[in-house]
Amino acid sequence: MGPDRRPRERPEREEATSAMSIPRLSRGESVAAQLIAIAEAAAPGDRLGSKEELRARCAVSVGTFNEALRITQSRGLVLVRPGPGGGVFAAAQSPMVRLGNSVLALDGDQTSVAEAIRIRDALDTLLIEDALWHASPADIAELREILAEMAAAVERLDAVGFVHANWSLHARLAAVSPHPMLRSMYVNLLDHIESHTLAVLPYGNEPVPEAMAERHALHAAIVDAVEARDRDRALHLIGQHNTPGTPGIAPGG
Repeated sequence: MGPDRRPRERPEREEATSAMSIPRLSRGESVAAQLIAIAEAAAPGDRLGSKEELRARCAVSVGTFNEALRITQSRGLVLVRPGPGGGVFAAAQSPMVRLGNSVLALDGDQTSVAEAIRIRDALDTLLIEDALWHASPADIAELREILAEMAAAVERLDAVGFVHANWSLHARLAAVSPHPMLRSMYVNLLDHIESHTLAVLPYGNEPVPEAMAERHALHAAIVDAVEARDRDRALHLIGQHNTPGTPGIAPGG
C-alpha cells in the first residue's frame, strides 16, 4: 500500500492569520512581563529592588532590562526613583476601564470615560449609515492609510499606537458625516477618552498580538463594506464591533 496522500488538516487559525503574520514577543516585552508580575505581587509604593538587583533577577543584559523597564513604566505599573533609597517601586494603581480585549489605565475619573465609551459606541451606527451614503474614494483611501498604521502597530506589538490609530480611524469615519452636531459630539467623546488614557493593557487570556490582529481585520472589513455600499454587512460588522464578550471583537475599539 502506498503512502497516505490524504491532505493534512490545517490549523483552525491558519485562515484567520494568513493575511497577517503574528510576531513573537520581543525579549524586552518578555522581561517586561516578568517585571509586571513582580509589581502586581507587591503593594502600591513597595520597593521592588534596585535596577541592578532586578536586572540580575531577570538574568538579562542592561540594554534588554532598560527596554523592559521603559515598557513597564509606560504602562503605569512601576516608578523609578533616583538617589539614596531609590530604585524601582510598584506604582499606585490607576483607574481602569475595559475596552474590548484591552484595559485602559486612566489618569482620571473612570466613570466619565466608561460613559464616553458607551455613548460613542451608540453613535457608531449613525456614522456608518452616513459613511455608506457619503464616503468618497478619497475618504476610503485615507481610511485605508490609517488601517495600514494599525497593521504596522500590530507588527511592532505597539498596543498604545494601535489604539490611537484605531481612534484615528473612527474620527476619520466621523469626518465623512454631513451632520456637524454628530461629528462634533463624536470627536469630543474620542478626545475625552484619549486625553485620560495613560496606557493600554491586555485583558483576559488572549495574547495581545492575536487580539490586535483580529481587531485590525474587523475594522478592515468594516471599511470594505462601506466602500462596497453593503449596508447589511456594514451594520452587522459594527454590531459585532460593539458587542461585549464576542471572541476576537473589541467593543469600543
